[in-house]
This record gives sequence, structure tokens and C-alpha cells, in this order.
Amino acid sequence: MTVEPRRLLLVAACALVDTDGRILLAQRPEGKSLAGLWEFPGGKVEAGETPEETLVRELEEELGIVTKIPCLAPLTFASHTYESFHLLMPLYICRRYEGIPVGREGQAIKWVRSRDLRSYPMPPADEPLIPFLQDLL
Repeated sequence: MTVEPRRLLLVAACALVDTDGRILLAQRPEGKSLAGLWEFPGGKVEAGETPEETLVRELEEELGIVTKIPCLAPLTFASHTYESFHLLMPLYICRRYEGIPVGREGQAIKWVRSRDLRSYPMPPADEPLIPFLQDLL
């Protein structure tokens, strides 16, 4: 019996933290897989990009904020097998950015205290990241 190899998908995620210690969550819009679930902003790492470059690009595209690579601190990562691919997702913390985040792609966003993160349904890969954020904040 041969097993089809799963595609490895590298996605970078960011726990954007405001001055009150809250974390920004974005809700996956209708029409996307896992629609309605809450996640940490970020996106697919494109060919030739580092995860940090991806986050600088994605945070500007998705939320209209500007940050720089030195403002991104790696915290932990998720490794999760979905049906058709395996997701590897480094999670970075960002406390320094310019601008006020807004959902530029139709997604709802919400600032959430770390103790309340489990009140928001998340994709399976995001859930194991919560304890790391709760310990940090």
C-alpha cells in the first residue's frame, strides 16, 4: 500500500499585541476554507520569501499596518496535518507597528485578552498556540 505524500504548506502567523496586552484575531471570511473561524493574521510564505517578509507583506495587505522585520519575534510554531496537506506555521509576536488595523479583505477583526482566546473558535492548527500566548501575556 502506497501513501500519497502530503504537500507541506508553510504559513506565517502573527500575534499582534496592542499596548493593553490584547491580541488581534481575524475571522476567516465566507467563501474561504474554515470560514467563520478566528485566526492569527498572516498568510502563505511565497517562493523566495522568509516568514518574516511574508508577515510584513501580509499585515500591510490584510490590516493596513506597517511593521519591520526586527519588530517580529518568533514565539513558537504549529505543525498540523489537514486532509490534503500538512501545515507548518511559525507564530511571531509583534508589538511595534504603525497604523490602526482594519480588515481590508472583508474580514472581521477583534482585540482579545489572552485569557479569552478559547472563547473564539479557531482552526485546529491555531488552538495549540494559545497556551504559549497565555504564558507570555
